[in-house]
Amino acid sequence: MRKSATVAVSVLLDVCGVLAFVAIGRHTHHHGDSLAGIWHTAWPFLAGLAIGTAAARGWRRPVAIVSAGLGAWLGAAVAGMILRVLAGQGTAAAFIGVTLAFLALFLLGWRVVAGIVLTRQRAAS
Repeated sequence: MRKSATVAVSVLLDVCGVLAFVAIGRHTHHHGDSLAGIWHTAWPFLAGLAIGTAAARGWRRPVAIVSAGLGAWLGAAVAGMILRVLAGQGTAAAFIGVTLAFLALFLLGWRVVAGIVLTRQRAAS
């Protein structure tokens, strides 16, 4: 796969992971599933994802767990939570824990799977 395609797929998977986190959370807490409501909840985490990816220069090695993965995860979770508080959306300690765990699963998880697949493909070649 070309580098630009790998970067595009990585961005898509990261954004989908954040949106899944938001949609599941809104549905679980009966906050509705409207696009406006999802956007209202998602934008701080998506902005945090962009901040973390940029800080880690995640486009250089988008599948790497340590650089791109940690940057995406910590950006989405930490910067996203800070932006959420600054926007007046509030937070709770339990929500911070759930956010860290869920986003780790989704933003690091696909990279772990991709790393295993790529390692096996290289070994088979």
